[in-house]
Amino acid sequence: MKSLEPYEGKLSSTVPRRGRAGNCFLLSDTDQKLARQWNSIDWKVIEYRVNRLHTRIAKATKEKKWNLVKRLTYLLTHSYSAKLLSIRIVTQNRGKRTAGVDGELWTTASDKMQAALNLSDQHYRAHPLRRIYIPKPGKTSKRSLSIPTMRDRAMQALYALGLQPIAETTADTRSFGFRLFKCAQDASAYAFRCLWRSTSSPWILEGDIKGCFDNISHTWLKNNIPIDKSILSQFLKSGFIFDDKFHSTDVGTPQGGNISPILANMALDGIEILLGNRFPKMKVHFIRYADDFLVTAPTKELAAEVCDIICEFLAIRGLELSLEKTLITHIDDGFDFLGWNFRKYKGKLLTKPSKKSIKSIAQKLKTTVSNARSWTQDELIQKLNQIIRGWANYHRHIVAKDIFKKLDHYIWEITLRWGKRRHPNKGHKWIFNKYWIPEGPRKWVFQTKETKLLQFSDFQIRRHLLSKLDANPYLDRSYFLARKDRIKKQTPWIQTRLPFFLLEPPVRVVKCASELR
Repeated sequence: MKSLEPYEGKLSSTVPRRGRAGNCFLLSDTDQKLARQWNSIDWKVIEYRVNRLHTRIAKATKEKKWNLVKRLTYLLTHSYSAKLLSIRIVTQNRGKRTAGVDGELWTTASDKMQAALNLSDQHYRAHPLRRIYIPKPGKTSKRSLSIPTMRDRAMQALYALGLQPIAETTADTRSFGFRLFKCAQDASAYAFRCLWRSTSSPWILEGDIKGCFDNISHTWLKNNIPIDKSILSQFLKSGFIFDDKFHSTDVGTPQGGNISPILANMALDGIEILLGNRFPKMKVHFIRYADDFLVTAPTKELAAEVCDIICEFLAIRGLELSLEKTLITHIDDGFDFLGWNFRKYKGKLLTKPSKKSIKSIAQKLKTTVSNARSWTQDELIQKLNQIIRGWANYHRHIVAKDIFKKLDHYIWEITLRWGKRRHPNKGHKWIFNKYWIPEGPRKWVFQTKETKLLQFSDFQIRRHLLSKLDANPYLDRSYFLARKDRIKKQTPWIQTRLPFFLLEPPVRVVKCASELR
């Protein structure tokens, strides 16, 4: 197809990007051609081509044909379609307006097309990362965040496209973090499945890996990750700049890179198989989400033995468990995992929002309302609705009905204080009539003509259906397509957005296939 072929003609990165006419900036002829070329791309066809290679890589990985995997990965990372898609990924995510150390951003169509044409591994050298520190939720300590340049992000996205099908095929089946079509709710549902019976293992090892991203051994990654070693070295050894000083990186993968979650997952894969071989048919279940994990065990002594085995596994990769967060707990005492509390009450397992999670959402609502002194009611409602919708959707699959009602009452209290603060000389009746409008059976609804405040109790409790643990997104597309349609019918406003994963072939490809038949 004409729109998908590379622009013919030599494009130099030194071509002036803007021309000045009077006081106006005009696009040069080259920029106009590049912009037209980018805007004419059929992205469904691009995604289809990349996903076809993904499927071939996944099949070769499953059959352990590693030479074929290497050739197909090379073909993908050097393909024109994958380069276009990698540019699109980094220019559509949340960090698209955050620059690296070079201050460069790709905001126009011509910039993106030029970047795609120049993207190559020849003489590639990664720039240092821009290091910033962001506060951890509910803590005084801060988490480091490393921001690559746009070009480095695109290179990481390109090689992540080649590595993702390998990681998905070789991953632990009970690993749920940073996986395609898997989520924290899957981890919650599987933990419930392992613990709800009266004969289930009562002891739980709660594990947390200390500085997982910051301490992974570079030597282990280079020896075990099937990726171009020179490119991987550039990603790992790029260093970072903080306070105008360069710091080298000898261990770890930078938090903020596109490929870092995949590398971390591949480094931690293998614990499940190790425990399965060591403790067959002993009700030892392993559940992991990113660097947080659970292990169920029939006795406390066995849980301690499992902890020692995992420590040995992590030591080879340069990692260790956090002594503060690694605990052995009985199910009757309960434990927190991913913002939920699991505990048996008189032999019945209930999963509820954790106290820490409830305290966090209450503080967030209070802070938002306190900062809204000069906001209009519409602005306040829009901001609160974002918070309410996100928290309620995350917890709606567990026992959360009573908590939802209490949070609704709390919101009513803080919005009433907001109204009193705005009108200190007015009475309660006047404030109620101004901001609360009756609707149906509800007498007090915080709303305007344009917007209405959501309630936590508006979100009905709906149990989460656990996806097949051994299903592969690249090899079982029909299953994930049916699952996606089923979830979309239940909650039309929730959609899984993956800018590089196409479940259905585009209409153009389907028509061409039918004509060939």
